[in-house]
Amino acid sequence: MVMSNAIKGMAQWCEAVTGVEGSSGYIVLLVCTVIGYIWINDGFQINGSTSKQAAAEEEEEEEEEPLRNFTIKQLRHFDGTVDENTDEQKKVYLSVAGTVFDVSKGRDFYGPGGPYEVFAGRECGAALATMSFDEELLDDPSHCDTLGVGDKSQLDDWLEKFEHYRCYPIKGKLVPDAKLPPSDRIISMEELAKYDGMDQEKPSGEHAGYGTLPIYLGALDKVFDVSFGGVHMYGKDGPYNRFAGKDASRALALMSFDVKDVENTDISDLDEKKVKVLKDWVTSFEEKKGYPVVGKLEKKL
Repeated sequence: MVMSNAIKGMAQWCEAVTGVEGSSGYIVLLVCTVIGYIWINDGFQINGSTSKQAAAEEEEEEEEEPLRNFTIKQLRHFDGTVDENTDEQKKVYLSVAGTVFDVSKGRDFYGPGGPYEVFAGRECGAALATMSFDEELLDDPSHCDTLGVGDKSQLDDWLEKFEHYRCYPIKGKLVPDAKLPPSDRIISMEELAKYDGMDQEKPSGEHAGYGTLPIYLGALDKVFDVSFGGVHMYGKDGPYNRFAGKDASRALALMSFDVKDVENTDISDLDEKKVKVLKDWVTSFEEKKGYPVVGKLEKKL
């Protein structure tokens, strides 16, 4: 009854204002059309938000990649150029005082042809702080330790800008070559087992400055630190975590997840074909993945 009176009153008002009898029907139709459009498009926009923005927010809420470690050589790969193997543009990463950011959203500045392209795939904290393009200031985070008070303040401003203003994702930490363990040190099975990817503590002590604790994997006579790009595969809950902290030579050669193969380090009974498979794994670790060799096992074929 109330609704009926309200509609009748609106109709009389519309006709009085327009001077056209029956015009209220068109007004009601227009209102219904607007309401229908709003409903179809997921309601009213609030503070400029749209369904596209909502989708973007949901995408951002997806699980982030775990932090990883980078060698100088690995970081140089992410310079925004076209990958000759895939014909796709590579992402643009750079390091500021050892913290690696994905600045792909700022490709126009840091990618090929941009005013700061020299910093792509490089450590550039000291260069940014001093507003210099001097090559001597690149690729070595230790330059940030020798900055004066004013330049140190500028460095802090850049870090805050990247992380909180530009919101560039942090991908991990750059570990200088000088901080990597020597490749010829002997690693016992007991030492190897300590780095199984299960420890989620923040790196400290000898590993201070790492993005994540080392994850070791033995293959042939070499020990690789697969935390330099393989955390999602060999870290906790990763599909190959069973190989972490172990000499996985036999399992890799046989392409096996069987516990008896993972726990067995003997490869003396393998034929040449299987040994070649193992050597191909080692080549991939060294050349394709760029995992640093951090020691060797006392083991022979």
